[in-house]
Amino acid sequence: MDTQTAPLGLPDPTRLQGFVNRMLDDLGGAMAVPLVRIGDELGLYTALDGAGPVTPAELAGRTGTNERLLREWLSAHAAAGYLDYDPGTGRFSMNPEQAMVFARPESPAFMLGAFEIAAANLLDQPQVTKAFTRPTGRGAGYDTRCACLFSGISRFFRPGYVAHLLGEWLPALEGVEEKLRRGARVADLGCGHGATVILMAEAFPNSHFTGLDYHAASIACAREAAGRAGVAANTRFDVAGATDFTPGEANLGEYDLLACFDALHDMGDPVGVAERVRRALRPDGTFMLVEPKAGNRLEENINPVGRLFYAASTMICTPVSLDQPGAAALGAQAGPERLEGVLRRAGFTRVRLATETPFNLVLEARA
Repeated sequence: MDTQTAPLGLPDPTRLQGFVNRMLDDLGGAMAVPLVRIGDELGLYTALDGAGPVTPAELAGRTGTNERLLREWLSAHAAAGYLDYDPGTGRFSMNPEQAMVFARPESPAFMLGAFEIAAANLLDQPQVTKAFTRPTGRGAGYDTRCACLFSGISRFFRPGYVAHLLGEWLPALEGVEEKLRRGARVADLGCGHGATVILMAEAFPNSHFTGLDYHAASIACAREAAGRAGVAANTRFDVAGATDFTPGEANLGEYDLLACFDALHDMGDPVGVAERVRRALRPDGTFMLVEPKAGNRLEENINPVGRLFYAASTMICTPVSLDQPGAAALGAQAGPERLEGVLRRAGFTRVRLATETPFNLVLEARA
């Protein structure tokens, strides 16, 4: 029976089978999340990268793991296309593309952080469910979330920052690179584990960079990371909210560049934050706003990237915003029109889309 002749209200068998196949694919991906986390935690991907074809016994010997469990893990990866399998030899191998995703943290396609976020979302689901039952109450703030959410977020976004921040995003801003080379004061709001601060501090040693985040554990991680990177001399990390990051009028108007990477939509009062940013900037200062890539309407975002970001927004961004004063809840798919509206309501008169990538929009705002 085709869709033209199916009685009203009855499923079309072909469409139903296609939808079931889609569900099987999705469920297979969901079931793979803990398997990927196991591979990450036990260093299995690192051991496979460049090792050539191996048997389960050989890999078990190299990694000190249980051969029988490892054989099942490898088989699941082969069935998913995450690893290659040669039935003639019974050996498994990792091709260069798979290695870019699973084994090489500096790769722009590295995705282990995303799997860590997915695992965190499953652990945090009870808190988010409670937020659904509060029509006008608290959401599910970062203080209630498991620690792997924060490390996952840092690992997920860092490859994109490594690939684009220094070579594309900063050069797209008017006059900013030259200021950074001479020596500028910069702050990063919602800095998390400090990846962007450290990248900029390494590239521009004459400038001073301050990372700010209201999550104390993330700031502790950022300080440790800055020490390991050797940039403690021109960085500082403070626990501070996005609207009180420079207490006192004496500190206003001191920054050449303020940046916010994939964080403004998490904040309860984005207009208030942007107003505070505008007052903290020097007269010729710049606000660089980096947000997830999105169109202005839902129908523009019905694609793989939109699917990922809407899910993350439901589980993380929106409940986190609802847990804060203001509770504006922009969501991770706000789109350029809404973001520009936030900036203009905050008093920025010059706003433009400076550049974009498949995953991010970069807006430049000036007073």
